[in-house]
Amino acid sequence: MIINSIYALIATFCFAVLSNARGKKLIFASVGGGITWFIYLFVSSYLNLSSILSYFSASLVGAIYSETMARVFKTPVTTFIIGAIIPLVPGSGMYNTMFETVQGNIDKSLATGINTIGIAGTIAVGVFSVSSISKAIILFKRKLHLDRIRALRHRSKSHNSKI
Repeated sequence: MIINSIYALIATFCFAVLSNARGKKLIFASVGGGITWFIYLFVSSYLNLSSILSYFSASLVGAIYSETMARVFKTPVTTFIIGAIIPLVPGSGMYNTMFETVQGNIDKSLATGINTIGIAGTIAVGVFSVSSISKAIILFKRKLHLDRIRALRHRSKSHNSKI
């Protein structure tokens, strides 16, 4: 499981190089890919959950990692989220769907295609959930900050008018 995660890290590193990630961002984007693949393998192997739940939990962890690293490095989240979800992308499912279609196995093709779409949708929902919660927290903090500033201005104006 750890060896597979290291392979995912190396593959993500190569993809990040192609995506023009530089310096520390390149390393941390690669680590995100290794972490998400480890979480996927751990959940599917040891917790014996379905593949959809395994992909969902891995995408949640990858999105949380990406949001955190984006704040640390003060860069867009896409720098890290792309690297984090690359190992999860169901490329083999897409290939097998097309292969079964070309072979004329329509039933097998539909079953594989629906499973692949479910996996891709699950990954998207996981990333979207974390992104939405993160944006809501940021907007809430910004609103609290603005409310404090308005209260200080109001207090300052009322103090000046009394003098």
